[in-house]
Amino acid sequence: MKQTEAIAPSQEWRVADIKSDFEGGFIDRVSKEWALATAGNASDYNAMTISWGLIGHLWEKPVAVCFVRPQRHTRIFTDKSAFFTLTFFGKDKKSKVHKIFGNESGKDIDKAAKAGVTPIIFDEGAIGFEEAKETIVCKKIYFDDFNPKNFLDSSIAALYTDDYHRFYIGEIVKFYKKK
Repeated sequence: MKQTEAIAPSQEWRVADIKSDFEGGFIDRVSKEWALATAGNASDYNAMTISWGLIGHLWEKPVAVCFVRPQRHTRIFTDKSAFFTLTFFGKDKKSKVHKIFGNESGKDIDKAAKAGVTPIIFDEGAIGFEEAKETIVCKKIYFDDFNPKNFLDSSIAALYTDDYHRFYIGEIVKFYKKK
């Protein structure tokens, strides 16, 4: 399904320093507030709700890690795109936005239109959403698939039915924050 075309961000967005300007702990934010992982371009993109993620330092770079199951429509876009974003809306937007982006497929509906959010395209060509508070732009530098033979904790296998996540490591190239 054709998604709402992304437009330029408003003047409210500014480039910020993720080390000092990302409010709250990343673990709490991604696991409790949730975020959207988005990949694609201005006219052909998809986003999905995430509650897993990592942020840190690897290979002398600031990085974020995003996890996508094989059946998610977003995986097609994340596989072929050079960038992905992690977008945080804040707790006030959590229920409506994340319900639609987590339960509906971009193959079937225009998720942005249904959720009432406006897709925007940042200078890097990465997609965010105008109504959000923060967006982390990542340039993909590595990906791999989880291998169940490598799970050392047996409780992890119970989370899967042969649909193991692909993880994408992205160098954090920009952090955008609303003024």
